[in-house]
Amino acid sequence: MYSNTGYLNDADIEIEDTHNALTVLSCGIYRLFQLSVMPTLRPEGRKDYQLLYISSGKAFFRLDGGLKEVPAGCMVLYRPGESQEYYYYAKDMPEVYWVHFSGYEAGLLLDKIGFAGTHILFCGISFHYLELFRQMILELQLKRPCFEELLCFYLHQLFSLIQRNQLEYSVQKCKYQKHMEAAVYFFNESFTSNISIEQYAQEHHMSVSWFIRSFKHYMGMTPMQYITSIRINKAKELLKNTNYSIQEISALAGYENPLYFSRIFRKQTGMSPSRYRKE
Repeated sequence: MYSNTGYLNDADIEIEDTHNALTVLSCGIYRLFQLSVMPTLRPEGRKDYQLLYISSGKAFFRLDGGLKEVPAGCMVLYRPGESQEYYYYAKDMPEVYWVHFSGYEAGLLLDKIGFAGTHILFCGISFHYLELFRQMILELQLKRPCFEELLCFYLHQLFSLIQRNQLEYSVQKCKYQKHMEAAVYFFNESFTSNISIEQYAQEHHMSVSWFIRSFKHYMGMTPMQYITSIRINKAKELLKNTNYSIQEISALAGYENPLYFSRIFRKQTGMSPSRYRKE
């Protein structure tokens, strides 16, 4: 497992801050590779707020009486005192960013950005979210002058991006939701074949530029980036759980040329398929 964390008081201490409008207490990132499952069980919850962002893979949260699968692109909120039970499984290759915070304005801010009455918001996949989490982690680690003010600034930025996404999504959703959901289904069903974005758009009576732009807004990435992510995640699964050769996995993931597959895999993961299998 990879983790990178920062703490306000150099330890994971729960605080209910009623004196400040907003205080960031801790922030971090987890990537699960080898540990088969990483459970978190807090029956009594915590004193602070916890916001988690699934940036890739998926995770499972027990909410509203059932265990829910939460995919990449979602934010999950726990309020103070709420029972927490969630699981990361290595086979799902989850990458999760999280931040703990408190303050007398926190609840109102969260309601304003869309969390009133819900624990989960789909916010899309965006490097802007990741950059803000990383900035908070670094400020908590370095503790340079004015770092507490900057932490609140970064958290406010994160809230604003979430709110913008929710407002834009609610306006545009009915315009293209069916088109985008149909495209996602088709790409997941057909990723092993040679998919032409131009042909798909034309066959469904959409302009190519409108389809690419709308898909990116809906999913946080272009259609080809989404198809690549499906193929690479499938390749990762096969590398980990089968003894198929690299050439066979290349074909099963939708790449006819194993050399091209290896180049794309390295670009996406930072390592070759053979090295990924060994690690």
